[in-house]
Amino acid sequence: MVLSGLSSGEPSAIGLPGGCCLAHNEVMKVDVECYAGRKADERPVRFRLEGKQYWVEVVLDQWYEPGSIFYKLRADDGNLYILRQQASTPDGAWDLVSFREEKKADP
Repeated sequence: MVLSGLSSGEPSAIGLPGGCCLAHNEVMKVDVECYAGRKADERPVRFRLEGKQYWVEVVLDQWYEPGSIFYKLRADDGNLYILRQQASTPDGAWDLVSFREEKKADP
């Protein structure tokens, strides 16, 4: 299951954890807590989405675009998320741009 706020095509709803749905090209705001080491907001460690809290198990990738920083991460629910921080705004707002539910292997 993939959600991408950056994709194009026919609008369609996609399920997210907790049963909420989001249409393609729709942005979902996320509350994010970050580790602050040598600089503020160095990397996300926890985020809240639709009232549920998720711990970041691992940051898999990080990349930059003009005005934004993206983080691909795996949360404690085993799913993959791509979060974007709007670095060009004073409040550094965060949003969810992608979600992929990881299938559990059958024993």
